[in-house]
Amino acid sequence: MSHFHYYTKQEILEQTTLRKYERKLGEYVQVLNSVHDANSGDQIVDFNVPGKYVCFGIPESIGIMGNHGTKGAENTWFHFIRTFLNMQSTDLCKGDDIILAGYFDFSSISKIIDEHSFSSDERIDACRHAVANIIDEEVEELVKQIVSAGKIPIVIGGGHNNAYPLIKGVAKSYHKSGLISKPSINAVNLDSYAEYRIMEGRHSGNAFRYAMEEGYLSKYAIVGLQENVNPQSMMDDVYSNVNIVYYSYENIYVEEKLNFMQSLAQSFSFVDEGPIAVELDLDAISHIPSSGQNPSGITVAEARQYIRFAGNYSTIASLHICEGAADHLHSDSSQLGRLISFLITDFIKSKA
Repeated sequence: MSHFHYYTKQEILEQTTLRKYERKLGEYVQVLNSVHDANSGDQIVDFNVPGKYVCFGIPESIGIMGNHGTKGAENTWFHFIRTFLNMQSTDLCKGDDIILAGYFDFSSISKIIDEHSFSSDERIDACRHAVANIIDEEVEELVKQIVSAGKIPIVIGGGHNNAYPLIKGVAKSYHKSGLISKPSINAVNLDSYAEYRIMEGRHSGNAFRYAMEEGYLSKYAIVGLQENVNPQSMMDDVYSNVNIVYYSYENIYVEEKLNFMQSLAQSFSFVDEGPIAVELDLDAISHIPSSGQNPSGITVAEARQYIRFAGNYSTIASLHICEGAADHLHSDSSQLGRLISFLITDFIKSKA
């Protein structure tokens, strides 16, 4: 994992604003102990640290650009971390059960793509190559280390392309440890998009297709999918797959065939046979700065209810929040960082 930066406690405290008579999460969160091996050049990391959750960032837009999208997600992690560390430490969420591992820095890869792509097609091909051959491999490796240590990865993106190595890494680790009979888990995704495009090269729009076709994803439930933004060819594949269910935004809010909480209950019931990867694409929420900003989506309160609902399941194996685009025009980066911080603390409180 040559592109991963491990946090030190000093770095954490430098971003934490201390105040008399108050305690902040930054004062209590843990970091991993890492030592540089002079012979191999690798970082030797000790995951034997108190704490149940390992949080790390994947600040990149390479997978999004590989899906014909634009930049904006590469700085969301940094807006999140400044807000998160300065949240209050309370009896409900003290912070000492959280390990802040660090973040991937793929900026050098992005720079190479920018400098050596002379057409849109070249850029897209280069992005897809980088996702498949660099990002996927490094993210999967870190996830396997986290899960093998008996901890739950909490991942902040970045593009939704990272769902694939996350699911793959969790599935392989659970199988290797003997917790499941085959390397395959389930997922619930709160998202406007199915992210089930064809296997045309890895990008943010086909993580779940690759995971399912390769056998790492057994069952997949989608909540909040919007009928107007998902192509018919992809939806035909979703319709015909008995291992996929979805409850569209139109089903829930326009036609009122069921309410939001019923859609959550049915989704989690569908996948409740083994470990579950919980996914939240921020473009599902109305007016949140994201790669596919949505004028008609769910509310922030409903997104938080989704996270709390998921946290009640003992089989949750991972949490992934992605596609926030803090640097999009007119976006409020501080509010995006605050929202993600609320979602993370909601998850941890629900597991207490």
